[in-house]
Amino acid sequence: MDWDHLRFFGELARNGSMAAAARRLGVEHTTVSRRVQVLEKQLGAVLFERDGSQWRLTEAGRQLLTVFDAMQSAVDGLERSPLAQAASSDGPAGLVRVGATEGFGTQLLAPELARLTRRYPLLSIDLLALPRLLHLSRREADIVISLERPKRGTVVVTKLADYRLYLYGQREYLARHPLVARTEDLRHHSFVHYVDDLLFTRELQLLDTLYRPERFALRSTSITAQYEAVRAGAGLAVLPAFLADRDPVLSRVLPEQACFTRTFWMSMPVESRQIPRIAATWAFLRDAVHGMRAQLCP
Repeated sequence: MDWDHLRFFGELARNGSMAAAARRLGVEHTTVSRRVQVLEKQLGAVLFERDGSQWRLTEAGRQLLTVFDAMQSAVDGLERSPLAQAASSDGPAGLVRVGATEGFGTQLLAPELARLTRRYPLLSIDLLALPRLLHLSRREADIVISLERPKRGTVVVTKLADYRLYLYGQREYLARHPLVARTEDLRHHSFVHYVDDLLFTRELQLLDTLYRPERFALRSTSITAQYEAVRAGAGLAVLPAFLADRDPVLSRVLPEQACFTRTFWMSMPVESRQIPRIAATWAFLRDAVHGMRAQLCP
């Protein structure tokens, strides 16, 4: 039996979605489907039942998943063994998948992780900078940086850093509109914000604590899109200081009242802390973000 077939089966079982499994594996969804079909033919059993876009395990599939998990644990144990560590004397090797919020991942982590791969040429990084929660339990990532501290699962968690957000507007926009000297003055302005029913964490429900606009000029699930809309003069928005402070066309609005502090938490499965490539990436991220404190909390 081809181990790769089992790997494709495991991803589909964990994600329950052909598209999500394909993204995780970096292939077309037709490849995942073909691999699973070959495995079912080899075993003589149906492993999944399809329910709309969801793929649910049959009883045979659940039995195979138990076997697959045991095999995966054995592989992880081998990677942690002295023999494997001795073989990687050139430094950590293999793939590490890091999940992070979109703005933090694209603006600050990407260049740092590029530096890490230059340090360790045999190490590969998948950076998942997404405006949604990533789940360690589903094996969507090896390390997750989130705005909420994980409360469930057998995971290692550390507080990575605090960061600040402020209300910003484009300088030309602010010059054309009434001066904002107090929160009541915000009624004269347009706003850019998240799409409320698609907001992936309550930690980003910031604007409501300051002012509740009657309407929004633009809403987006993407903090990058919000940033670009504010730069284009669409209105005011709460943005991370590490993203907006370095842009000369933007200016803080009500910096005393409209100042918010949030926290980045870093987590990984307990069993991963002895895997050299994951442990090295964890330590690097911890140290790199520690050096970003001035950018994160200005």
